[in-house]
Amino acid sequence: MSTTIRLAIGSVFVGILVLGIKFLAWWITGSVALYSDALESTVNVATAIAALIAIRIAARPADAEHPYGHHKAEFFSAVLEGVMIIVAALLILREAYLNLLHPVSLDLPVEGLIVNGGATVINALWAWVLVTRGRRLRSPALVADGRHLFTDVVTSAGVALGLLVAIVTGWWILDPLMAAVVAVNILWSGSKVVRESLSGLMDEAVPQKTLDAIRGIISAEAGGAVEAHDLRTRHAGKATFIDFHLVVPGDMTVFDAHEICDRVEAVLKKEIQGSKITIHVEPEHKQKHSGIIVLD
Repeated sequence: MSTTIRLAIGSVFVGILVLGIKFLAWWITGSVALYSDALESTVNVATAIAALIAIRIAARPADAEHPYGHHKAEFFSAVLEGVMIIVAALLILREAYLNLLHPVSLDLPVEGLIVNGGATVINALWAWVLVTRGRRLRSPALVADGRHLFTDVVTSAGVALGLLVAIVTGWWILDPLMAAVVAVNILWSGSKVVRESLSGLMDEAVPQKTLDAIRGIISAEAGGAVEAHDLRTRHAGKATFIDFHLVVPGDMTVFDAHEICDRVEAVLKKEIQGSKITIHVEPEHKQKHSGIIVLD
């Protein structure tokens, strides 16, 4: 079992644990703000399960029906997560509105905050694990899940602060107001997850820093060629697809041209993890004088 799948399974169990703790905090207090926090944890569990399924699909090797692999499955999971976050935010806004019309005092608010604080600490630690390991493993689903949990941590802290003020002042209307603030923050988080995932589904190019590194490798390692042009990149999950045209002297043998390609591919695969490379070799009359200059 891969590390990515183990982390995804861990997210499911952590989500269930945190969900139980937060619903306990809501049951103790009757706070709509704590209810909103618990409702977001329900989404955490559902999306953790979706991420696990997507990661298992993305790990499948290429086949006849999917010759480029199943890498994009993780982006679908991240889009689903973003949509579910938005739905949860709308449900929270509804509850906040109803409680704004009829604010009530809370039962055992301090005890509820202590219980909810324990769940927040667990979420914070696991979010850090998911984001750091997800980036290292190049897993969009894990990173999206970790960012969502970080949002949950921030909103939980905001809820706690609002309820503390309500306890001190007796302004119980702060409870539904804090729930509304949580919902708005969740809406922003969900829309951001959807935007970033859609960029992957739309075959967005790699970041400029990575693109510059690719161009530098081709320039330095393609000695013997004339130039490289029409460089294109896209990313899908852990895979980075790179293709370009390599112009070589017209009298160069196929063997020598292939040696150059092998040399460039070897360095690209070493420096750009998960790279899938396609090189189209062309004779020098195809030179465009506008691509990547090859260093001698």
